Amino acid sequence: MTGLVLAAVRRPGDDRLWDLHISDGVVSGLVPSGQPASASLDTGVEVVDLDGRYVIPGLWDEHVHMTQWALHANRLDLSGAASAGEAAAVVRLHASAADPSLTTVGVGFRDALWPDVPTLEMLDAATGTQPTVLISHDLHCAWLNSAAARRYAVEPDASGLLREEPAFALTRELGKLPDSVVDAWVLESARNAASRGVVGVVDFEMTWNREPWVRRMANGFSALRVDAGVYPEDLERAVSLGMRTGQEADGGRGLLRAGPLKVLIDGALNTRTAFCVDPYPHGGHGLLTVSEEELFELLVRAGDSGFVPAVHAIGDAANTVALDAFERAGMGGRIEHAQFVRRQDFVRFGRLGVTASVQPVHALDDRDAAESNWRGRTDRAFPLRSLLDSGATLALGSDAPVAPLDPWAAIAAATTRARGDGRRPWHPEETITRQQALTASVRGRSGIRVGDPADVVVLDADPLSVPDAGLAAMPVAATLLAGRFTFDGGLA
Repeated sequence: MTGLVLAAVRRPGDDRLWDLHISDGVVSGLVPSGQPASASLDTGVEVVDLDGRYVIPGLWDEHVHMTQWALHANRLDLSGAASAGEAAAVVRLHASAADPSLTTVGVGFRDALWPDVPTLEMLDAATGTQPTVLISHDLHCAWLNSAAARRYAVEPDASGLLREEPAFALTRELGKLPDSVVDAWVLESARNAASRGVVGVVDFEMTWNREPWVRRMANGFSALRVDAGVYPEDLERAVSLGMRTGQEADGGRGLLRAGPLKVLIDGALNTRTAFCVDPYPHGGHGLLTVSEEELFELLVRAGDSGFVPAVHAIGDAANTVALDAFERAGMGGRIEHAQFVRRQDFVRFGRLGVTASVQPVHALDDRDAAESNWRGRTDRAFPLRSLLDSGATLALGSDAPVAPLDPWAAIAAATTRARGDGRRPWHPEETITRQQALTASVRGRSGIRVGDPADVVVLDADPLSVPDAGLAAMPVAATLLAGRFTFDGGLA
């Protein structure tokens, strides 16, 4: 038996000191400081004095694209470009010195907010013969030049834009780098996540994701737990392997499990393809990419196969379609994003047992686009408080690389609806409490409990009382996964 005691810790909102006992990777005791715990009395138990720091359960990011997040950190950042012309100018400087054998990739542009429009001619003029692809911040759109179009055998129109599946396919091609390079970047990103208190992620990378994670873990990856999602095109393959949501993967060292079945049924806000009841100002209702009947059949197949469905639905019409399908199938699951929801649909989440897997930072990133596209109706955009009050269960995430993989940014956004940039909070009536945000970030755990895996975060401040200005930058002193340090800020 191996043991560890985190001595003199506090729980949020509680000034009393406790000793947290860990045995064989499991919480074996939480007793008043200085008292023994019978399960941890073996000689040689390591004791780490935490001097009154605070402990909470390990944090999860319920929606990431892990490989894309790792790639994002090593690509040209265009998030600050205020126009298509400005983005092209940034790329021009980079392309002039680029290696023509490699594709120049930029990320993070937001064309929904630009006063001008992207064109193939504009990007060609900036980049010449250097193959160049720019990926929007929501991943649903790609802007490429003629050289890249030839390299990847695609045919954009005069805008140079690809949207939805053509954009996804090109993004997958751009990710085909040597495994050793990508895996090193993923490991670095995972360690950075652990430094922010993250112990696990639900990875919705848009590919067959099982083998890459088995490979990484065989090579020593141990920074995070990973629930690896499956997409409809791979469902029968997963079923043939006996996979089901929550099942541990062989070779995953106890850290890798099968995740939900991810089904995208509409687009995104920036790309103006989210499926909405009312038309967009520029026209059209967005895209419903999976019919209502197809979605119903997928949900039934998922349920019969032991997979929890996770339905991507951003627009209000898409959310209604998803909820109708869940109700017809007589099952629960998850809706990913739930950014824009009709008021009459709020109560259906709780009644049907459908978790709202939401990304609060998007509310701050997308407020201007939301006001532009859903003018006069944004009181039900990113409706976290309304969903909770109607009986829904929330699960917080980032959708990295759409937003940073940092749960404290999500918690701060959910509880303030502001980011300290001088702008007024956006629909503050939809804020939730800090305890509610924490619960939605730790898979519903109310606190550290005896018998739970010893996935623990050590904080230098009380997350329930630290000032709003410091919440997003919450100081994490250490992170433990199954009782071992994945991040140590100098304690052990």
